[in-house]
Amino acid sequence: MKIHELKYASTNTYLIEGDSGMLLFDTGWAGTFPMFLRAMGELNIPVQKISYILISHFHPDHMGIAEEIAELGPKIVVMDVQREFIHAADPVFARTPSVGFVPIRDEGVRFISLEESAAFLAEMGLKGRILHTPGHSDDSISLWLEEGMLFVGDLNPLYELELHRGTEIGASWESLLSLKPKTVYYGHAKTADLREEKGKNRQESDSDLYRLVEQIMKYVDKGMPLEKIGKKTGADRIFIEDVTRMYLTHQNVGVQGILDRIEIKNR
Repeated sequence: MKIHELKYASTNTYLIEGDSGMLLFDTGWAGTFPMFLRAMGELNIPVQKISYILISHFHPDHMGIAEEIAELGPKIVVMDVQREFIHAADPVFARTPSVGFVPIRDEGVRFISLEESAAFLAEMGLKGRILHTPGHSDDSISLWLEEGMLFVGDLNPLYELELHRGTEIGASWESLLSLKPKTVYYGHAKTADLREEKGKNRQESDSDLYRLVEQIMKYVDKGMPLEKIGKKTGADRIFIEDVTRMYLTHQNVGVQGILDRIEIKNR
């Protein structure tokens, strides 16, 4: 088995090679299709070799080019818990027609249940299963492979777990950790090797940048306009806009989670 991270957009997407097929986990925003093709070309892997596309949740930055990819051969697979959310992002793209969004064609989708997920993965020579992991959204799912890999989309990073005890996010992580994962692949954070990071605290509170983001978040909570935040913090306007947008669009995100997202955006 091989895992390729496709670095072509602000969302981490992963191509997983099994013994008898390939699975693409997540896609990017509408408009990133040419960049996706370029990334596949760099791997020297034809898009037609991808068997299925699995989407962690149907937010715009994770499903935006799924149908464009599917039109080249791969089939979109949707879990039963996601069925009613397939077109949740369509109205978002309808407000920006210039990006050329192509809606998912329901008739071309393969629907499977969570109980069928192990057999589905086995078709590609992959051992594992797909779990419902709500918290970031009601339709969020995660992919677990028996070799210890875990793909969680936008589920809040594990280092924020203490912030979410007693919530859906905490419950989702508890179910995933019971599988004893070794590596976690995030939608907007660095891949985490749990063996290396065990016992480490990634929230470096003595960091000036960490404190700045924390301060901006507090001002956003107070409803302060961006210009005033800039005057109070001295931070660059674009940086303030990035922090504000990521804070408002990602439920219960922490400071380190925002820093990770900014790093992915600017890589």
